[in-house]
Amino acid sequence: MRFILIIFTLISLLFETSPGTFREKQLNYTRVREAYSSKEKAVIKTLSERSLSRDSLRIYLRAFKTEKKVEVWGKNICDSTYTLIKEIPICEISGEIGPKRRSHDLQVPEGFYHINELNPYSKYYLSMRINYPNASDSIRGVRGHLGNLIYIHGNCESSGCIAITDEKIKELFVYCIEAYNAGQEEIDIAIYPTKLEDKTYNRLITGYSKNKDKISLWADLKKSYDLFNLKKVPPTVKYLPDGTHEVN
Repeated sequence: MRFILIIFTLISLLFETSPGTFREKQLNYTRVREAYSSKEKAVIKTLSERSLSRDSLRIYLRAFKTEKKVEVWGKNICDSTYTLIKEIPICEISGEIGPKRRSHDLQVPEGFYHINELNPYSKYYLSMRINYPNASDSIRGVRGHLGNLIYIHGNCESSGCIAITDEKIKELFVYCIEAYNAGQEEIDIAIYPTKLEDKTYNRLITGYSKNKDKISLWADLKKSYDLFNLKKVPPTVKYLPDGTHEVN
């Protein structure tokens, strides 16, 4: 009898410590529950209107400094191309166009990144950490003084981050949690100085012709911008030894 009780106890403990889904684990946090209470219905409605399912969602993000916009693109696992889900206005973004190359320069990075942390305890309500410095930044930035802790977050103040207000970070948090919950392992984000249409790009490289660092990065971003606009599929990016990128 005692042996049977021990077995039942072990089984109960096993179920109690079951990790649950990604969404269920995130809902243990108060602010995530608030986000779902406020935004879940609208997110699911928006997905449905675009024939997207929360159970097979994949998302891709593009941010544009000059236009102060974050684009949320999505597809189902079985789809070949992405469709625009949402444009989220940026409330505040510090610095100017161009990459981040050292700590305390107040620059928002530019280049190819991914989200590597969801923070439900942020000073700015909720936040999503960007994996700055990436391999290119580590080569081209000031070694030992690159800085870190770059986020997309709530509120409306920035010192190197992308601030989109508490209401909008709730919505973006829900989209990201749904994608992770459906099995997406990494959410990519490309950060651009501006929308790189041909005229705008030509104006940039003319105006900054003496800044080889910016020109080189923007050339790689231009390839990415054009390829995605044409194919609606995020290009693959390989980091090269000199800090440039191979974009295909």
